[in-house]
Amino acid sequence: MRHYLTELGQHSSHKNNHVRQIVRDKQWLYPQYHDSQRIKIKRPDELEQEMKDPPENIDKSILDRIQGSMLGMALGDTLGAPVEFEPPEYLIENPITDLQEGGTWGLKKGQFTDDTSMALCLATSLIARQDFVLYDQLVRYKWWLQNGYMSSTEKSFDVGMAICDSLLEFKRRQKVFAAKYQIPFEQMDFLADFDLLKMFDVYCSNDGAAGNGALMRLAPVPLFFYRQPTLAVEYSGRSGRITHGDQKAYDACRYYGALIVATLQGESKNDILNENFYHNHKSWFGNKPLHKDIEMISTGSFKKRGGLKEGIQGIDYIVKSLEAALWAFWSDENSFEKGALSAVNLGNNTDTTAAIYGQLAGAHYTYQNLPKKWLNHLYAQNFMLCLSKWITYEGSIWNSKYESGVIKKQ
Repeated sequence: MRHYLTELGQHSSHKNNHVRQIVRDKQWLYPQYHDSQRIKIKRPDELEQEMKDPPENIDKSILDRIQGSMLGMALGDTLGAPVEFEPPEYLIENPITDLQEGGTWGLKKGQFTDDTSMALCLATSLIARQDFVLYDQLVRYKWWLQNGYMSSTEKSFDVGMAICDSLLEFKRRQKVFAAKYQIPFEQMDFLADFDLLKMFDVYCSNDGAAGNGALMRLAPVPLFFYRQPTLAVEYSGRSGRITHGDQKAYDACRYYGALIVATLQGESKNDILNENFYHNHKSWFGNKPLHKDIEMISTGSFKKRGGLKEGIQGIDYIVKSLEAALWAFWSDENSFEKGALSAVNLGNNTDTTAAIYGQLAGAHYTYQNLPKKWLNHLYAQNFMLCLSKWITYEGSIWNSKYESGVIKKQ
C-alpha cells in the first residue's frame, strides 16, 4: 500500500480520501507554475483568480478579526521591510511615517517579506489538511525556501539562519525516511498516512534557537483553533518549535497565541494586557509553566513609557521581540497606525517587530479599522482576505469534528 498522495491527489488508502478531495478542490493551496518546467511559480496575487469563497456563510464579526490579524501582520511587515536592519539611531533621525518602496530589499510599496510568506504557508497547511499537521507545515516552508511559494517576489529572501538550518535538516530527514520506508522521494512532500507521519521527527531545530522567526508567522494557528483555547495555545508553541527549539521560543508562541485567542473570544485590550492574564488563563497552558523570561513579560515588563530609552528593543531575539510588540500595542493610543510605526521605528528587525504587533493589534482593531491608505497598496490583499475566510470556515468545521470526537487531540 502506498502511504502518500501525488500532487494530483491520487492515493490508495481509503482513510485518506478526505485529504485527496482537498487537493482537487483547492489547487491554489499548492504550488502552481506558469511553465511545464516548473521554473516560474505563480505568486499569491496570481492565485487570487483561482480562489473561491467557502460554500457557506461565516461569522462576519469573527472574520473581521481574523482578516484584521492576517492583514495587520502583512501591513506591519511591509511597513518595516524598507528599513530592516537599520539601527535605532538612524530611525530617530529618519523615522518611518508611511509605506515606502525600495530600501533593504528593493521591494515595491506594499510587498511583504518572509514573515508574511511563512504565515501564508502555515495558513494554507491548516486549510489543506483541515488539521494541525506539523510535517505539512515544514513541507510548505521548504517550498517557500526552494521555490518561492507564497513569496511576493517569486523567490524566498530574508531567510533567518535558524529557519534555513531547520529546513535543510528537514529535507535530510525526508531522504532518510524515504529510503527506510521505500517511498519515492518525489512523493515525500505528499505523505498522507497519519500513522506513518507520527514516526517522522518534525522537530528539526537546534535546542538553543530562540530567534523571532517562530513568532512572526504564528497568527494562523490561534486564528484557526481559537474555539479550543488549550489546544490553540499548545499548537502555537509546537508550531514554533519545529524551527526554533529553545524553550523561550515555545513559550513566547504559547503566550502570544493565548493573547490572540482571548482577543477573538472578545476580551478587552485591558484584559489582554493585564499583568494577571497568564494567571487568569492558566488552564489554557495545561500543566506547563511559562519560561521565567516570558512570564516576566506576561506580568507587564513591556509597560515602559520611555520605550527604547528604557530598554525596549526591536531585535531578533524572541524575548525582546515579544516585549517590543506588546509595548507597541500597549502604547499605541488605540491606533493601529501609531503602533505599527512605533514598532518599526525601534529599528533593527523592523519588519518582524511590526508584523508581530500587527497579528494581535489587527485582531483587536479588526480589518475594518486598519489604515485604508495602507491597505490600498498592500500586495495580494484579496488573496489574504479570501484565505482568511477559509481559515474561519475550516476552523469552524474542525471544531465541530473535534467536539463530536471525529478528530482527536494530537
